[in-house]
Formats: sequence, C-alpha cells, structure tokens
Amino acid sequence: MNKRVTRSIVEIKEELCDGCGQCISYCAEGALQIVNGKARLVNDAYCDGLGACIGHCPKDAITIVEREADPFDQEAVHAHSKEETPATIPERLEDLPATRRFQESALRHWPVQLRLVSVKAPFFDQADLLVVADCVPFAYADLHSDLLAGRSVVVGCPKFNDAKGYAEKLGEILQQNDVRSVTLVNMEVPCCFGLGWVVDTAIKGSGKTLPVQRYVVTVKGELREVKK
Repeated sequence: MNKRVTRSIVEIKEELCDGCGQCISYCAEGALQIVNGKARLVNDAYCDGLGACIGHCPKDAITIVEREADPFDQEAVHAHSKEETPATIPERLEDLPATRRFQESALRHWPVQLRLVSVKAPFFDQADLLVVADCVPFAYADLHSDLLAGRSVVVGCPKFNDAKGYAEKLGEILQQNDVRSVTLVNMEVPCCFGLGWVVDTAIKGSGKTLPVQRYVVTVKGELREVKK
C-alpha cells in the first residue's frame, strides 16, 4: 500500500454542487463521478491535483486544497480508464453491426418538444404519455424499446426553460385530452428533478387523477424506478 502524503488535491463543496456533471468530462483521470446527485472524488489516487475540472464548474464548488491523501497513481488511473472506457466508435457507419444500424424508431409523432406540441394534437387521445428530460435520450440507450414504444412523448428541460410554463401547458394537455397515464423520466442531477414538479403541478391543475410511473437515469446510463 502506498504511504499517504500531504499534497494538492481537489475538494468539492457539497453545499454548492448542483450535480450538473460538467466537471466529469474534464477530469481525464476519471477521478470524479456523480453519486446521489452530487459530484464526488471517488479515489484520491486518481486525482493529479492539477484542477483541470475547476474552471468548468458553474457553481465554483471545486477548489484545490493541501491535505493528506494517497499519492497520485498513474497506473491505477490507466487501469480505471480501461474499465470505464466505452467500446470503440466505428469510423464508418457500415462498420456497425446491422442490428445497431437499422434499429426501428418507436417514435409515433412529431414534434416532441413540450413547447411546440399542440394542446389538442391527436396523438394525445387515449395516450400513455411519456414526459422526458432533454438529456435522457442521450444517456439511456434503450429509451425507444424500454420506454417510448407504445407511448406519446413530450420532451423538455426544466433548468433552461420556463418550468411554470411547462406545467401550465402540460396541465392543459391533460385537461383537454383523454390521457390514460403518465411516465416521467429525468436525469439524476438535482436540476432535472424540476420536471417532477412540472408533472405533479400539471396533474393537479388538470383536476384529474392519473397513474404516474417515475424513473431516473444515472449519468452512467442506468435506469432506476422511483417510488413516491
């Protein structure tokens, strides 16, 4: 076991971190991960203490401190990166297996953005409605087969758009159409949980009682059901 030393290393102020995940992609060593909605230093030995992640935190939650820690271990970082690195991306589309090239889309209508859809669009009639955060389709590879198939969908981002406006429009959709159920899917980062408020407020405003299934997608692409 390596002897602990006093050295520079990153520190994350939990009370400032909103779990946006921007720091993760700028840590080449893979020392940071989102855990329970907050950025965490997962292993002292993976952090070189240079702080490449600092300038990419919009909340100034990351600083460099001097403290006792395991020494930086380049070999451990290399082994860790091999575990975390996804499969090589083919240079040409034709190099993809045929099953991946020609997967059928489960999307049944267009548009999908909550701000753009018509309140009385025909695809809302007798619909099982899927309400999805913008980032989910990129993080969860099986969205079409596991969640979208057989459902109508609306998509939005509660962080960058008007959550109150979302709630009002979704409430109108639920009130004016015979929607049978709602499935909510958001990312695990705290800013994304505003979509849950949108759904709850919309249902309350519609005056209806609807069954709601809730799911969270982690930044690693795992789908988890949430019981409320």
